[in-house]
This record gives sequence, C-alpha cells and structure tokens, in this order.
Amino acid sequence: MNFALFERPLFYVGGHSVSFLGLMAFAALLGLGVLLAGALQSDMVRRFLARFKLDTNFTAIVTTILSLSALVFFTVHAINAAGIPLLWTAPVPGINLSLVQAFLLVALLVAVFWFSSQTKRFLFNRFLVKSGLDRSLQYAIAQIVSNLVLIIGIFIVLDNAGIHLGALTVFAGAVGVGVGFGLQNIASNFISGLVILAERPITIGDRVEVAGVVGQVQQIRARSTVILTNDNIAMIVPNSKFIDSPVTNWTYSDPRVRFRVPIGVAYGSDVNKVREALIAAGRSNSHVLEDPAPSVFLNKFGESSIDFEL
Repeated sequence: MNFALFERPLFYVGGHSVSFLGLMAFAALLGLGVLLAGALQSDMVRRFLARFKLDTNFTAIVTTILSLSALVFFTVHAINAAGIPLLWTAPVPGINLSLVQAFLLVALLVAVFWFSSQTKRFLFNRFLVKSGLDRSLQYAIAQIVSNLVLIIGIFIVLDNAGIHLGALTVFAGAVGVGVGFGLQNIASNFISGLVILAERPITIGDRVEVAGVVGQVQQIRARSTVILTNDNIAMIVPNSKFIDSPVTNWTYSDPRVRFRVPIGVAYGSDVNKVREALIAAGRSNSHVLEDPAPSVFLNKFGESSIDFEL
C-alpha cells in the first residue's frame, strides 16, 4: 500500500497543508479528549473527590474545569497533529497570554475560591467556636473575612498574570455606564449582605417575614439569603429586600414565637369540649411551651361555623 497518497495535502489552512493522515490523527485525538472530558464529570470522579470533604459546589467547579482543560488539551494536540502548528507558549491573539498561562490563571483562580471557602469553614467551625461570641456573629465574621480573602486573592492572581489592574480602569470607564445598570442589582445585593452581616437585623435561625416570604433563616450569603418555609421549601431572597422592605423578625429579642391557628366547628358543638380538645392538642405537640401555655379563644360566629383560634 502506498502511504504517500495519505500524506498528500487535501487542503490548506493558513498556509499549512492538511493531509488525510492528519485528519485521522485530529479525529482520534479529539475523540479521545471528548471521552476523557466526559469521564472527568462522571459520578465515580465526584465520589473520589468527595472523600477529601470538598464542598459540593466546589467539586462541581473542579470537575467542570478539569473536563474543559482535558478537552482543550487534546484539541490543541489534535490541531498540531493535523499539521497546523499551535504552540502552548505562543501568545493567544487578543489576550496576550499563552495557553499555559491561561491554564495557570484558571487554576490559580480556582485555588483562590477554594481557599476562601476553606477559610470561612475553618473560622466558623473551628477557630471561632470557643470564642464566646454569638454564633450568628461568628458566621458574620467568617463571611466577611472569606470575602476579603477572595477579593485580595483575585487581585493578586490577576496582577501576577500580567493583567494590571491600573489598565482596567480605562476599560471600566468605557463600559461602566452601559454595564452599570445591569450590575446595579448585584452590587446592591452584595452591599446589602455586608450591611446585614454588620448590623445583624437578622441572624441564622431567626424566624422572619419579608417580601411575602415567611420562614427560618438558613444562610446569609453574599448576594442572597436562604429562608426555609414551614413547607420545607428553601426560598432565595435577595439581600436588598431586607434593607428596602419592611422585615418582621419574630425572634429578634425573644426566641419564643406565637402561632395563631384558626379552627371552625359546626354549630351545636359543645364549646367547652372544643376548647378542652384544642388545648389538649396544643399541649401534645413537643414544640409547644408550657409557659406561656396554649390558649383558645372564640373568635367569631361565622356563616356556617363557630370560629375558634388556638
């Protein structure tokens, strides 16, 4: 068999010839990259990373970046195998960074996000546990320090990558007006989150009502707050709602909360027996306090029922 036929140029790209063998090598390497990228996002890899007790979101970010890196790595090698030279150390047009530097930049940014998350976890779960401070204040301190670590780390990584922050001011001035309107809600929510952590109008565990949402505060994040309703539904509320809207904090100064349960019974029912049955039902609930004890009131005579309130 004459292999020279397979080495003959089929077409040219940027002055470089591409042969049939080059196309086969390109397809093989690209296919291998796609298979490896899919394998890196498999459940087996996620379970392996879970052994290191990494955050679920961080694990997803790591697997995604590894998958994309593998795909780009094999794509570059496939292009080289096809006969089109693409150097790892050559600057990519438009960003003045080589592929190696771009990969290193992404890896460092991921490391900064991981370090920021671990800093928050270490402060909240270990360092501040025995400080004697209120638990919600410990969370606020850990969150603020984590945000500072994240911001400073990003600045350091970008500066060492050759992306000088001074040059970004020109870019910010050029597009700031147009983009500012789109980002003002994000900035507002972020600043509102800092205000919430500093002033602490709400804390983790508080039972609040804001913007029509009623439930217990589970998390206070940089942009939003997670509230768990009575139906066990997690509601994501933007932090700005806690600043520019009325907020009812049922446990702000006292952890005891009163619930009013409306109950209607048929006309002709024994009112005293209804009262005794409702009080017994209230006392049977382990979450009901003995002091103040549950009470029952006859609220009104409805159209088809006698309305009580427990």
